[in-house]
Amino acid sequence: MSDPEKPRELRRQLGLASATALIVGEVIAIGIFLTPAEMAKSLGSPFWLLLVWLAMGLMALCGALSYGELAARFPQAGGGYVYLREAYGEQLAFLYGWKCFFVMDPGITAALAVGLASYVAYLLNISPPAQKLVAIATILTLAAANILGVQLGARLMRGFTFLKLGLLAFILVWGFLLRLGDWSNFAPFVAQRPGSAPLMGALAGGMVAAFFSFGGWWDVSKLAGEVREAERIVPRALILGVTIVTVVYIITSAAFFYLVPLVRVTSGETFAAQAGEALFGRAGGEIFAGIVIVSVLSSLSGLIMAAPRVYYAMARDGLFLHAAAALHPRFDTPALAIALQAGLASLLVALGTFNQIIAYFIFVTVSFIALTVAAIFALRKKMPSAQGYKTPGYPFTPLLFIALVALLLFLLAAQNFQQAILGVGVVALGWPVYRWVFRKRRKLSATRLGENVVAPKTSAS
Repeated sequence: MSDPEKPRELRRQLGLASATALIVGEVIAIGIFLTPAEMAKSLGSPFWLLLVWLAMGLMALCGALSYGELAARFPQAGGGYVYLREAYGEQLAFLYGWKCFFVMDPGITAALAVGLASYVAYLLNISPPAQKLVAIATILTLAAANILGVQLGARLMRGFTFLKLGLLAFILVWGFLLRLGDWSNFAPFVAQRPGSAPLMGALAGGMVAAFFSFGGWWDVSKLAGEVREAERIVPRALILGVTIVTVVYIITSAAFFYLVPLVRVTSGETFAAQAGEALFGRAGGEIFAGIVIVSVLSSLSGLIMAAPRVYYAMARDGLFLHAAAALHPRFDTPALAIALQAGLASLLVALGTFNQIIAYFIFVTVSFIALTVAAIFALRKKMPSAQGYKTPGYPFTPLLFIALVALLLFLLAAQNFQQAILGVGVVALGWPVYRWVFRKRRKLSATRLGENVVAPKTSAS
C-alpha cells in the first residue's frame, strides 16, 4: 500500500532518443545560420574556423562527460541545481535557481520566440503587434503541450529535431550534389584573407561565439528524473548529443563556405539569404525562413520542457513556491512550474525588454556551469564509494573544461567588466531572499537522494 504522505514522483518515461533529441534540438537554433558567417568573416580562414569548432566541441564534450557522472550519481529532476546543492550546499543552489527562474530561462525563451516570430513576419508580412502575439502564442502552446504530458512534449521535440536535422541534411545534399557552390571558396585554406581581424582577437571572439552556439547541452540533466535508467542513458545522451552537434556545425559551416564566397559575406543575416539564394534561387529567402522557424521551434520545445524541472526540484526542497512541487493529478507533470516559466517569458515578450537583461547574466551563467563541473571533485571526496558511470580521463577531463571556461570568463569580463559585475551582483541579491524567506522552511523532502527524514517521536509512539 502506498504511503499517502509521500509526494508523488515524476514518471520515468523518456529514452535515449528523446534525451539526445533534447540536446540536439535545443542547442542547434537560429545561431547555426548566423554564427558561422560572423566567425568566418572575422577569422578569414576555413582552417581556423574548423579549429574553433573542434576546440569548442572538445570543450563541450569534456563538460558532457563530467555532467554524465553527476547525472549518474543523482538521477533526479533539476540537473545543475541538484549537483550544486549536493556539492556546495543549498545556498549556492538556490542562487542558481533564482537566476534561472527570474532571468535566464524566461529571457532566452522570450528571445527565441521573438526570433521565430520575426521570420514568420518575413513570410506573412505581419505587423509588430501581431509578431508579439505569434511569439506569445508559440510559448503558450508549447507549454500547454508539456503540461498535457511529458510524452506529448517529447514527441513534439523529437519531431521538430528530426525535421530540423533532415532539412539541414537536405541543404547539404542539395548544395554539394548539384554543385551549386565552388570549392575554390576554401582557398587559401589556412592563411587569413585580407581584411580579416587579427588572429588572436578573432580566435578569442570565435571561441566566445562558438561556446554559446553549444549552449544548452547540459539541460538534459534537468530531466534525469523522467529518463528510464537515467544513470546509464543520460551520460550516453550527453556524449551522443554533443558529438552530433559538433558534426552538424562543422559540416554546415563547410556547406556555407562552399555556397558563398567569403568576400561577399557582410553579416550573418545577409549570409543566410545569400546561401538560400544559391540553393533555391529567388525563393531561397522564404525557404530558409521556414527552415529557421522549424529550428527555433525545436529549441523552444527543449527549453520549455527542461527548464521548469529546476523550479520543481527547488519547490521539493522548500526553496520555491510550495505548489510548484505538486504534479498535475492527471498528467503527472510539474504543471505550475511550466506555467510560471511560460507566463514570465510571455510577459517579457509583451514588454519587449529581454536582450539586454540576458546579456548581464551571461557571465554568471557560465560561472555556474564551471562550478557544476567542479562539483565532481567535491562529490568524489564526499561519496568516494559511489558506483556507476565515471568520467573518462578524470581528473584531466573536468580540469580541461574548467580551464577553458576560465579563459572564456576572462574574455567575457574583458569585453564588458561592468556588465559581468552587475550580473553577479543581481544574482547575489538572492542570498537575503534565501536567508530571510526560506531559511526557516521545513526540513528538506525525504526524496533527496541518500537522506531519510525520520518523523519526530510523539508521546503515543
